[in-house]
Amino acid sequence: MDKKYWKNPVFSVSAAIIFILAVIGTIRNEQFGAVADRLYGFMTANFGWFYLLTVFLIIVFLLALAISKYGAIRIGRDHERPDYPFFTWIGMLFSAGFGVGLVFYGVAEPMSHYFVPPSDDIAPQSPEAARVAMGYSFFHWGISQWAIFAIVGLVIGFLQFRKRKDGLISTALEPLVGKNLKVKGTIDSLAVIATVMGVATSLGLGILQMGGGLEAVFDIKNTIFIQLIIAVVVFVAYMSSATTGLNKGIKFLGNFNLALAIGLLIVIFALGPTAFIMETFTLGLGDYITNFIQYSLRLQPYQEGTWVLDWTIFYWAWTISWSPFVGAFVARISKGRTIREYVAGVMIIPPLFACAWVAVLGGTALYSDLKNGTNIAEAVNADVTSAIFATFDTMPLSTLWSVLAILLIFTFLVTSADSATYILASMTTKGSLFPPLAVKMVWGVLMSAISVVLLYAGGLDALQSASLVSSLPFTILLLLLMISMFKLLKREPITIRPSEVRHFERVEKEAKKQKRKR
Repeated sequence: MDKKYWKNPVFSVSAAIIFILAVIGTIRNEQFGAVADRLYGFMTANFGWFYLLTVFLIIVFLLALAISKYGAIRIGRDHERPDYPFFTWIGMLFSAGFGVGLVFYGVAEPMSHYFVPPSDDIAPQSPEAARVAMGYSFFHWGISQWAIFAIVGLVIGFLQFRKRKDGLISTALEPLVGKNLKVKGTIDSLAVIATVMGVATSLGLGILQMGGGLEAVFDIKNTIFIQLIIAVVVFVAYMSSATTGLNKGIKFLGNFNLALAIGLLIVIFALGPTAFIMETFTLGLGDYITNFIQYSLRLQPYQEGTWVLDWTIFYWAWTISWSPFVGAFVARISKGRTIREYVAGVMIIPPLFACAWVAVLGGTALYSDLKNGTNIAEAVNADVTSAIFATFDTMPLSTLWSVLAILLIFTFLVTSADSATYILASMTTKGSLFPPLAVKMVWGVLMSAISVVLLYAGGLDALQSASLVSSLPFTILLLLLMISMFKLLKREPITIRPSEVRHFERVEKEAKKQKRKR
């Protein structure tokens, strides 16, 4: 590798830290897991309120921005239009976002809440527990997650495509922290480390679930050895995809993922309890909207309990640790869209699809337990990786759906990791839109290494701990990003008129006509 990359402190420092963590985790895996657990306990006990308030404020800020006069500003120059068609854009959004996590938790979360309700006042495995389980699942996969991605992507995209600056988190914070290179380097290094830990968590979850699928379908035990083989196969696949660039590998897999997910969703919806699913979706959506503020700010200071810490706060921390990567990627593919269109697209369409997924898969599992006396909830409580496969076991052609689910998880893992290597390489090469393959390779290796170490050190618990611990510093930066974005927009003259927009559209249309004629 060219020595100039090692001379960039953001690359060398963050890569060295991740490498050291991977080595320590390999040599001292039990101690590594124990330290991560202690840090997790400290963070959740003392800063849970901070995560909840931050996410709530981000949602309020983005919605206010979308309906304000600033919503008409483009992420790019006034005459520029989106690089990608709408369906492709949504597919890339979803693949780079929480596709892996949604497949993992789409059944596991509602069935977990059904088995162990969020409140002691609710009887386990009761109709009331089923209703609350669906409402909370909608909440956890709704606009809150995507608002976190949206704020990071908005600031980066605004600077990168409208102001023609690099797409670094530190550049986005320049209105507040200035241009001190050491401060900027520290900010970017924090973003890189948080991203690696967040992506490693999702890689680990996907590997665990693929292992669970292989055990359910082919009776191959889900051991650490099998997980290691899966990790190697995924690594080879996403590094092969990374060599093709953003407009080939990621674009193709993004469309494929979305098409496969929609196809599987339609089939399960048709074969499952269709009327029950629709009623579940409607009621769950109503409960989500009605209880949104209460769910968003719920804590348990007056009673013992860790439910909020184990679910809501973990989700927000996990999302925040992903946000530098997903935000930068979302910015990269959203060039040319208005702020209003961007906020609506990112905060409404993927969450609606996520809620539909939870309603169809989770609703089918709930119906099976409530009406047919199956034991999916018990199976999920015993092994969370078996959730979606235990549900398919109650349906015709169960093996086919399970194999397709394994394929979907695999492609989501590949696209997420491929996207992450691109963004990490960009973040550590001063915001380059075309980072070198060698740097991508370094981050690809380190991401896989740290995910395997976390699986080896403690499986799901270690993955959750690492994600939350790495996200706290970046949560502070999210608040600063909102202030920075507000300052940037206040300085932005809104000069474009509707007539000018129509002029640009006519020019663009005429150019396309001439191109077709030629």
